[in-house]
Amino acid sequence: MTPIVDALGTFLSAEIAGGVALLGATVAALVWANSPAAASYEGLWQTPMSLHISEQALVSLDLRHWINDALMALFFFVVGIEIKRELIDGELTSARRAALPILAAFGGLLLPALIFLSLNAGGPGMSGWGIPIATDIAFAVGVLALFGSRVPRALKVLLLSIAIVDDIAAIVVIALFYSGDIELLPLGISGLLLLGVVGLWRIPKFWSDPLLAVLMVGVWIAVFASGVHATIAGVALGLVAPVRGGDPAPGERLLKTLHPWTGLLVVPLFALANAGLRLDPQTFASALVSPVGLGIAAGLVLGKPIGITAASWLAVRAGIAVLPKGVKWFQIVSIGATAGIGFTVSLFIASLTFTSSETESTAKVGILVGSVIAAMVGVGLLSRSLSASAAPVE
Repeated sequence: MTPIVDALGTFLSAEIAGGVALLGATVAALVWANSPAAASYEGLWQTPMSLHISEQALVSLDLRHWINDALMALFFFVVGIEIKRELIDGELTSARRAALPILAAFGGLLLPALIFLSLNAGGPGMSGWGIPIATDIAFAVGVLALFGSRVPRALKVLLLSIAIVDDIAAIVVIALFYSGDIELLPLGISGLLLLGVVGLWRIPKFWSDPLLAVLMVGVWIAVFASGVHATIAGVALGLVAPVRGGDPAPGERLLKTLHPWTGLLVVPLFALANAGLRLDPQTFASALVSPVGLGIAAGLVLGKPIGITAASWLAVRAGIAVLPKGVKWFQIVSIGATAGIGFTVSLFIASLTFTSSETESTAKVGILVGSVIAAMVGVGLLSRSLSASAAPVE
């Protein structure tokens, strides 16, 4: 087995396990938020906590925001390393290999945003256009896992590549559109600290030195203080981690060590803290007829598969890209539908977008409904497409 195939298998296994944990945490959050102990759900996540040095409070947040801003920075750190690995030694290495997932992902970003904006242009929810552009890798890979070895490896790689390009776009969107007013001094300090991290990465004896960890935490604190969303610090640190040289590279070692933790602990904890919704019929009815809820659900269920399929067809038709060997057009539609499961990153962007708890709850209903429908459609289409491809030709 080649290192690339082995790495893909390890990554997929971690994502599948993470998808199961994420589903369990989501169900737990929904049950908790709709139980007699519902008041304790919000009470826990609103618990204030501060990071102090001596008597000075550096960062003061409630528990939910520590998860969203700090622990999710660790998740985005892993995403940053994975993006770098794909750019250096993966499916995004060459223009020819990268053309299809990049253009497909672009279609899957553009159309959901346009659908949302068509329903919310000029309205109070207009800023939520970034919510339906995301793909949840763990849940999407979990859908593919239901079909085991029947799913061609090329189809798995294509879905992962599309999802990674989605992640890159989501990171850019968060940095440009969902950060606060920028303070240049702390931003400059974060840049200097990041340069220090890059320098230490070049010296093997510092790879496990506490000074490296201190500088990395310093980057996060400085980015947080700058007004840029703190999770961007995780992405930046992941992108500068060395990944060349295979397993001895510190970036590769960190990816193998941290990926299971982010998948099995960080992301499920994020879902537990953010997915709790009141499931009464009135909430659902009002959310799904509102422009925000309807725009998100329609963007995920319709925008993703249509955008991905149309962009892929145009790219192949124009000769810019080719379909992977053994992959059929109906399977492209299937993974397009599966990519409509936008759960984790969609919830994350929703938490950054809306200050009104009512509008945020409406957005969460749209995300939940849209992601569930996308998963069901994806399973149905994949089942049909894989059965058709396995059927003997008469």
